[in-house]
Amino acid sequence: MTQTHDRTEGFLWRLLEGNLPALLASFEGEPLLDDPMVGRVAGTPAFKYFARERKAWVAEHSARLGIVRTTRSGSRAVFEGLLHLQLPGRAVELPVAVVGDLAATGRLRAIRLYHSLWALFGEHRVRPPLLPPAHNLKLTGVIADYQRALAIGDVDAIVNTFEPDGYFREPAGGDHVFRGPERLREFMAQILAPGGITLEHCTVTDDGIACAIEFNAVRFGKQPLAPQAGVAVYERGVGGKLWGARVYDDVNVEALAPPAAISGD
Repeated sequence: MTQTHDRTEGFLWRLLEGNLPALLASFEGEPLLDDPMVGRVAGTPAFKYFARERKAWVAEHSARLGIVRTTRSGSRAVFEGLLHLQLPGRAVELPVAVVGDLAATGRLRAIRLYHSLWALFGEHRVRPPLLPPAHNLKLTGVIADYQRALAIGDVDAIVNTFEPDGYFREPAGGDHVFRGPERLREFMAQILAPGGITLEHCTVTDDGIACAIEFNAVRFGKQPLAPQAGVAVYERGVGGKLWGARVYDDVNVEALAPPAAISGD
């Protein structure tokens, strides 16, 4: 295991090795976790069961963890990793993000895990919001430019937020990486063909180089979505534009909101 005193950064390492005492000691009080596969896990008995089950699962799939980066700001840290797994008949490199809310002691108040279930099981599952939208968050510069372009589906504007060698990585990772203006334009034109993607921003964690935004996806083009949770990390390059945009979610664009949610449009 990579040694780290950062509870967020060390969480997946300890989970993979099944170090239950260290995991429990990472929390300020009773464990609280949200996981894409099992949902909310609250309290010590439920967390012990979760940790044992997840240890068995990662052992069965020969899991190895690689580090991408950690973004820290205030009382929150966002760790990005790549989980290498052996699934039946194929190897998977799964992007995983871990968001930790920290107490003044540095221990965890809560952990939220984000990754794509489609990459594992070949199907999307609607993940309900984990957090309420925060309407007082302020985004500036290229991060704000990207969010505006995404919301209105402006392909030219969104491509212009990237460095010449910048890339966008889909939640499934692997070959789903689009680098350079031509590849970015091709991808964005396809995904934004129905219109913009509306995100409700819930938290912002910005260390000056990377900015992580937890969100609820609520609209795709003109169609309201059943609100779905995710996190995206936008890493700035030397020129001040985006060198990388990495998304961790399992948003199912076919999961439209019920008719009652469309009133007022």
